[in-house]
Amino acid sequence: MKSTNEYLIPFIGLKIGKHQFEYNIEKKFFDEFSFDEFENCAVKVKVVLEKKATMLEVSFIHKGTVNVPCDLTGEQFDLPIKGKIKLVVQFGDEFNNDNDELLILPHGEHQIDLAQYIYEMIVLSIPQKRVHPGVKDGTLQTEALKKLNELQVKDEEVIKKEEEIDPRWDKLKQLLTDK
Repeated sequence: MKSTNEYLIPFIGLKIGKHQFEYNIEKKFFDEFSFDEFENCAVKVKVVLEKKATMLEVSFIHKGTVNVPCDLTGEQFDLPIKGKIKLVVQFGDEFNNDNDELLILPHGEHQIDLAQYIYEMIVLSIPQKRVHPGVKDGTLQTEALKKLNELQVKDEEVIKKEEEIDPRWDKLKQLLTDK
């Protein structure tokens, strides 16, 4: 992913205290990461950066919807998502982002790129199994479901077929019970 200036926060000029930032995340943001799991999205991300004398604390909160296919029916639907993460930024000799909640920046660094953290927070808030709300409450009407209902075997047909059993099977069943 190429770095965009929109998600870079230059913290060197900020006063000690809390600073708020807001981002509106859309599909083009995820195109930069080559992520194509959903068709569209509208997610609002609020970032609170608290600058302290020797470190930074960054809180991310997001809420919005992503348009994803249902895992059961394949129908597209808007899935509401929300979540939050916290990040502690400290300064050290070299860059280190091995820990999910701790970022170590070199002493001379003057800005932080939030794009990767926003991306991971949103992607991880999408549930593994995505089920259309119409499936849960039984209101989903699709062409596939209509066709399945047309082709469904009726109870009367099952009873008629059971009554029309070939008489030769009765003789074979007697062999089993004669033992």
